[in-house]
Amino acid sequence: MSAASAGGDRCFRNSLESGLGRARHMAAFDTVIRNGTVATASDTFKADVAIKSGRIVAIGEAITDADEIVDATGLLVLPGGIDSHVHISQPSGPGIVMADDFESATRAAAFGGNTFVMPYCLQEKGQPLRSALKDYHALADNACYVDHSFHLIIADPTDAVLGQELPALVADGYSSLKIFMTYEGLALNDYEILGVLQVARERGALVQIHAENYDAIRFLTDRLERAGHIAPYYHGKSRPIPVEREATHRAISLAELIDVPIVIVHVSNREAMEEIRRAQARGLKIHGETCPQYLVLTEEDMQGLNMEGAKYVCSPPPRDKASQEACWEGLQQGVFSLFSSDHCPFRYDDEAGKLTPKGRTSFRWVPNGIPGVETRLPILFSEGVSKGRITLNQFVAFTATNHAKTYGLKGKGSIAIGYDADIALWDPAKTAKISQSGLHHGSDYTPYEGIEITGWPVATMLRGKFVVRDGKLIGAKGSGRYVTRGKPGGLA
Repeated sequence: MSAASAGGDRCFRNSLESGLGRARHMAAFDTVIRNGTVATASDTFKADVAIKSGRIVAIGEAITDADEIVDATGLLVLPGGIDSHVHISQPSGPGIVMADDFESATRAAAFGGNTFVMPYCLQEKGQPLRSALKDYHALADNACYVDHSFHLIIADPTDAVLGQELPALVADGYSSLKIFMTYEGLALNDYEILGVLQVARERGALVQIHAENYDAIRFLTDRLERAGHIAPYYHGKSRPIPVEREATHRAISLAELIDVPIVIVHVSNREAMEEIRRAQARGLKIHGETCPQYLVLTEEDMQGLNMEGAKYVCSPPPRDKASQEACWEGLQQGVFSLFSSDHCPFRYDDEAGKLTPKGRTSFRWVPNGIPGVETRLPILFSEGVSKGRITLNQFVAFTATNHAKTYGLKGKGSIAIGYDADIALWDPAKTAKISQSGLHHGSDYTPYEGIEITGWPVATMLRGKFVVRDGKLIGAKGSGRYVTRGKPGGLA
């Protein structure tokens, strides 16, 4: 990535004990990060952070007794990002292939300051959940650079799934589910949604809901196509704000009937955000999530010549400037507690991706999704912290701490004694321009091309070991582990 910094790219200076000192005693710590500014969701302070056997074991001043000293002068010491909404190696329809496997996606995540991702294991129609999980684990095993855990997408809530498979899997630690109110083959009707929510309430699982009205989208799509409006730009017109607002209201109402918490994911506009705010004001446990595309992109980006607009096709679609401001308000006022990427990558110049031949006949066939796992944190830091929209502590909460709490990740998401040493070192003054040439995902483009960034992660540590350092990948493929989660904190 092309970048210029007032201080230039920082070189971490390692200070190892001398051979004579080593002969006298064994160091108390494996690594100490010295002279940095530590930030958590609640506090910011100067401190040294000591690491032993992959965990943070001391936070204080003048800690020097370590095998390796990392000088973090001028840097922020933040918990590694947790991206709880990413799509990796997920079935995407006949002839369509996602651009990222677990190796490329988790590599990109690490370069973006993340130490944990949560992709989706998709149950296809007629498929047992355990069969889907077995296949998905096989794709991730020994391939990841960062830790990970899976959400379960429930596409076929049969009596056997709801009565037997799902309860057993929740007990095994697969404690978060996702259901869709749109997409052919995925959309559940209200009766099916209520069935999933009931199991979640009884078994202690947290349900994410993709809230868009499927029938309304089908109706609008048919009407647009009959009028000859088939370009990617009309993807947005087929999914206007009322489609999302109505489904958000309905999802909240169904959750209220069952008395169960839910997460409304990738909220794109004020109307849907206000539905969540009203529910929260009434005491309902409704969590909200938004994403970078709703802060920096607009529907006009889908206006590109020929099929260029396909690069920005995702659901819900980017809206307008007023919707961007509403999403910032949702973050600032705590209506949204989660900020995720919704990383869903396809290659653009590829018939198995955005340029699928059917996509040229209508926007309805353009694969939905954009890449973003590597750029999520820099965009929020630059547009939020650097520009004064949110505090550094809010940044930590939105990108790490709240994800760990919401989804039952113990010992993750903060800089605290006893926690895993999952740490990102940030240079808050480093400036960069987002460019596909400098990114590490499997896609061949970024929808955020050319955005100027202030503040960038310069190193990422997983359980005390560097994965990325000085712009280089030094972690081992397969060092990332699958993590079984406890009861989601989002149920509390």
